[in-house]
Amino acid sequence: MTKADNGQKLRAALKNPVCLLWLAIITATLILAALKPWAPWVVEFPETLVIPLPDWINAAAAWFIDSFKFIFRALAFVLEYPMGGLQWLLQAMPWAATLALFCAVAYFSSGWRLAVFTAVALFYMVMSGYWLESMNTLALVGISVPGAILLGFWLGVFGHSSDKARRFLMPLLDLMQTVPAFAYLIPILLLFGFGPVVGMIASLIFATPPMVRNVLLGLDTIPEAIVEAGRMCGASARQLFWRVKVPSAMHQFLIGVNQTTMAGLSMVIIAAIIGGFDDIGWEVLSQMRKARFGESLLAGLVIALLAMVMDRISSGFANRKSSMAGGHEIWWKQPRYWIGLIAIPAIFVGLSFVFDWMSKFPTNWSCGFAASTGLDWVCDPAKQMNSWISDLTRDWRWLTTLLKNNFLFFVMLPLKIGLDKTISPFSWGFEFTPLLKSLYWTGLAMLTVFAFVRASWAMAVCSAVVGIVLYFGLTGLPWPTFIAAAGLISWTAGGRRLVLFTVPSLLFVLLMGLWAPAMLSLYLVGVAILVCLVVGGSLGILAASSQWASWIMRPINDTLQTIPQFVFLIPILMVFQVGDFTALLAIIAFAIVPITRYTEHGIRQVSHDVVEAGRMMGCTRLQLLVQVQLPMAVPQILLGLNQTVLYGIGMLVIAALVGTTGLGQRIYIALSDANAGTGIVAGLAMALIAMVIDRILQGFSEKRKLALGLK
Repeated sequence: MTKADNGQKLRAALKNPVCLLWLAIITATLILAALKPWAPWVVEFPETLVIPLPDWINAAAAWFIDSFKFIFRALAFVLEYPMGGLQWLLQAMPWAATLALFCAVAYFSSGWRLAVFTAVALFYMVMSGYWLESMNTLALVGISVPGAILLGFWLGVFGHSSDKARRFLMPLLDLMQTVPAFAYLIPILLLFGFGPVVGMIASLIFATPPMVRNVLLGLDTIPEAIVEAGRMCGASARQLFWRVKVPSAMHQFLIGVNQTTMAGLSMVIIAAIIGGFDDIGWEVLSQMRKARFGESLLAGLVIALLAMVMDRISSGFANRKSSMAGGHEIWWKQPRYWIGLIAIPAIFVGLSFVFDWMSKFPTNWSCGFAASTGLDWVCDPAKQMNSWISDLTRDWRWLTTLLKNNFLFFVMLPLKIGLDKTISPFSWGFEFTPLLKSLYWTGLAMLTVFAFVRASWAMAVCSAVVGIVLYFGLTGLPWPTFIAAAGLISWTAGGRRLVLFTVPSLLFVLLMGLWAPAMLSLYLVGVAILVCLVVGGSLGILAASSQWASWIMRPINDTLQTIPQFVFLIPILMVFQVGDFTALLAIIAFAIVPITRYTEHGIRQVSHDVVEAGRMMGCTRLQLLVQVQLPMAVPQILLGLNQTVLYGIGMLVIAALVGTTGLGQRIYIALSDANAGTGIVAGLAMALIAMVIDRILQGFSEKRKLALGLK
């Protein structure tokens, strides 16, 4: 490129208002950072300006609880009866009859393969000695999930019928899904008291939003021609809703049922914390407190299997074709299905009177009692896993320490506190002298110019921003320019409306005195997202290119996504001890699944004609992937990245258990102190950050779809 071309590119960049704004933000950041020794308020917000909102919330909560607690306690007392009745029924039924009932439902849903998987999964619960705890978990989910489905259905209908209701519901749903459950456990505990019903209510709150969203989506996407046909047939408003709209949107409703069920099961551990219920969640929690990885993993696997069984069953019903769509019968209108669902468990109930082992599984057959029966190590996997972790911790301490220290010193700390504070003889082996600092800034300037000449002004801005963040760290950036940069990114992604959401959200975090913990949380999630994007994206590409890899990864992803988050902490904690690196690994293990799945899905969804056109042009497999498939899959990948961010932020409270600082720690301490104000404000701050990132990624995804002609 000639000098004339470079000059023309420079003049075009200087006429671009976005480029000029970025130049102003970068310049202001460097000036404010240089002024920090004389004006520390540019990085650390003055405590005198913090608004004491938590104290106001505590005062209001105390008045509300004193005035209306009796109503909520009465409601909790009433709800104990259906939950207790279902618990009694599930425990009274012979295990063989319950297993047969679930297998029959699985068969009607998706055929014999799912029935076999269901039989194996439920038999594992029997063999592991966790049958009664599993039934107690089903009792909790069996009340909370139907309640969430009903509540979500009517809220979705209400939102569909009224624009004002929709405008109120959408941010409320965002808050319900992004505010950590620990934050709203405090007021729930104070209102409803301690017990199983409290866990059920917390589960209901968390599981309702997916149903609302799917009901809205289902009703919104009904073809207008179908509705008009119903009106022309003389249907009343009620008939039009129940006989036209509901059947047309039933597929999407059943997907909502599926997601609501999974969300309800994901709350089992948290429900155990506040419920004290003798279910599988409490078993996992108690074993985790004893640092028994083997036992907690085997118990957590029960939750994962329950989630997978219920996921496959509900997905199977959602994917069945209706008689209008494919000429198949509607299963719930066929008497033989109901006869089978009643007759099959009834037969096993009768057999249980003849064979005692079908009523009560023999304890000497159970792996959970291997220690008392003298069975070999094959029937005591928990003991072997504990021994394996102990041996790994002892024999490979040098390797794990080397891995942790190198990643901490060369990746995590530069993003947290910056190279200026990280580089030292202890960490990097040399001093960050003024000469080296000058060389760093000179190299960064040269890299920025090179990026501008060889690529674009946007690439040059990215180079400069990354270099500044690495030098000062997220916790050392001036908050005025950070908010300005977030506002500019929001403007680029979604325009003025997104800016009007982003800037006030960040100002709320600032004025609540939570800026420092928010930056610590953002740093930890940011590192986790980078690792998930690289590793999870690579795994997704592998799964998209190989059916075998996809087949292997699916159960692994299911297990990672459904097994309780607490279980991840135990082996990681034993191997790497307390600290940010341990929390990072736990976040990655939980948040890597969405980016993996959406990357695979996005690549597989690329049009076959587009791929064939690339092959005909002589593209190699690598060129086809990099130049055709990945660019076309960017919207799906961004959606997966969006979910990874939300999963990572949601894991911050759990990560606080292993010694991390940030918003998660504030929420956890507030729960321990029963400080509703601090917990709610910190939870709201975390939710606002998650929603800001969510909206920005959605905005870029929509722009990419428009560029590809997908909208």
